[in-house]
Parts: sequence; structure tokens; C-alpha cells
Amino acid sequence: MRDPVQQSLAALAQLVDVRVPEGTALGNWRWTVRQRLAAVREGLANETAIANDGWLVARESTVLRERTALMTRLGALGPAVLQDADINRVRGELKRIIADVDRHQQRLRDIAYDDVEIELGGSE
Repeated sequence: MRDPVQQSLAALAQLVDVRVPEGTALGNWRWTVRQRLAAVREGLANETAIANDGWLVARESTVLRERTALMTRLGALGPAVLQDADINRVRGELKRIIADVDRHQQRLRDIAYDDVEIELGGSE
């Protein structure tokens, strides 16, 4: 089962990849995208530190700083989704933030894997 951030991110990506509607439907699309952005941001806010080893803690603190920057970008993108007249620019920004959050999530999974490998005495 995927974590809530991955589920929210997948739902957002699916919405961004569809053809953008026009007229009243565009307003509905914008609002739905805004709600999904908020769900991704909330999921990021709920991340906690998991590393126990010194060098992993350092890596994790870098990833958590990255998370803070992503949350700032998500917060700034929310109003743009609702108000920006250039919908193609908004979609481009959305695709970039989706890719960046996905990479962030992969870094967290890598840290968790390395932490378990250290505990089990990995192949070194």
C-alpha cells in the first residue's frame, strides 16, 4: 500500500495530465487541483525523522530541509492555480513540483532502506 503522499501525488498527476477543460469546468479543475495540492502539502508536513545513525541523520536533515522548500513552493503554487490566467504555465509548474516531490519521496525511502541495512549488518 502506498503512503498518503504518494496517493495524493498520483491523484494530482492524473489530474494535471488530463486535457484542461474550458469555461466553468476550468474553475472546477482549478479547485480540485488546489485541494490535491493541499493534500500533498499536508502529507509532507506529517513526515518525521526516522534515521538513527550519524551519517543517515545528516542525510535526513538535508532531505527534511528539501521538504521545507517543497512545502513553501506548494504553498505559493496554491493561489496561482486558482488565479493565474496562463494555465499552461501553471500545468508546467505542477508537473515540476510533482517530479520534485516524487524525488523527495524516493530519497526518504533510500534513507529508510539504508537505516535497515545498517541495523541488519549489510554487505560491507
